[in-house]
Amino acid sequence: MKKSLLLAIVSFTLAYCTTVYSQGCVAIRGNSSCGSSLGSTLNLSKGEFNVLSGFRYFKSFRHFRGDVQEADRLEHHTEVINKSTFLDFSLNYGISNRLYANIILPFAFHNRSSMYEHGGNPPNGLGERNETSSQGLSDIRLGIGYWLFDPNTHDFNYSIGIGVKLPTGKYDYTDTFYNQGENKDEDLEKVVDQSIQPGDGGLGLALDVQGYHPISSHFGIGTNLYYLFNFQETNGVLTRNGNSEFSCPDQFALRIGAFYNSLKNVNFYLGGRVEGVPATDIFGGSAGYRRPGYAVSVEPGIGYNKNNYSIFASVPLALYRNRIQSFEDKERTQQTGVYRHGDAAFADYLINVGFSYRFGGHGHMDMDIPKFEDVKTR
Repeated sequence: MKKSLLLAIVSFTLAYCTTVYSQGCVAIRGNSSCGSSLGSTLNLSKGEFNVLSGFRYFKSFRHFRGDVQEADRLEHHTEVINKSTFLDFSLNYGISNRLYANIILPFAFHNRSSMYEHGGNPPNGLGERNETSSQGLSDIRLGIGYWLFDPNTHDFNYSIGIGVKLPTGKYDYTDTFYNQGENKDEDLEKVVDQSIQPGDGGLGLALDVQGYHPISSHFGIGTNLYYLFNFQETNGVLTRNGNSEFSCPDQFALRIGAFYNSLKNVNFYLGGRVEGVPATDIFGGSAGYRRPGYAVSVEPGIGYNKNNYSIFASVPLALYRNRIQSFEDKERTQQTGVYRHGDAAFADYLINVGFSYRFGGHGHMDMDIPKFEDVKTR
């Protein structure tokens, strides 16, 4: 595989590390959904560093109950609008030419606009739209991983990573809610919605598998599989209405795509991805308030590499969105005999931009990368 194709894979799998993010009301937190990042750790030599900064933005406003969009929310202007910006800084280090470690420092900036939280939606509510916000450090991630094959002798490779997600982000953030109280004439400081809390309050264990395969000197395929286990059932913070505590949910992500290198230092990417929050956790209980669901997207992107620098951008476009029935929904359905299925707002697209720089070590990326044609004849 030519070095240019390898750099293409590096560029776009770097983006994966910081683009698995909240899809709106389904609170998928990017820092805890990062995995060990194929791009940021691929071919790191012993003692080499890779620093990465990533920027993301989305606006969620389309409400789904199951996979059916509630178009009337837009028609009546009662939709909830989440505008979220994320900024991550990560440092990756080559312990050896195959063993690596990383740390991710994520920051989140959220703004949420709604009517139902500020006196209610019309016709029974006041129909007054107001905003709540939150910002600050999210949940820090520490990880370690290992490439299964020697990158100097194989044109393909897989890594297995394990990480710890620390509850460093504030998960009881509060702001002013308007038109509160029995007569809807009070402004009260209350906890903001789960979807805009910087953290989830749980200690988590993350497992991921990364892989890449060349097809020719110009084409390659990369894949990422990730799962976050949150062992804590709830974080002890009551929702705004006080009916239940916020859940600490598991999270999952799968991504696969193809890379094409046609111009010097420029490469292109097209792939698919699915990411979400399950209704039931693998370990521990699943009680508490959560909005489970998932989004399936197509992801086009472009990258540029020069020496030790990489710049990349991608725009995942949602093709399918599903707000599945939660564990709490199922329990209340069973208790009351009345079917319950909450909704959630999703984004149409995400904007992802990142920059990385590698330094130190033995300059592993500058070593002679075997061409695909040469590998086939070994």
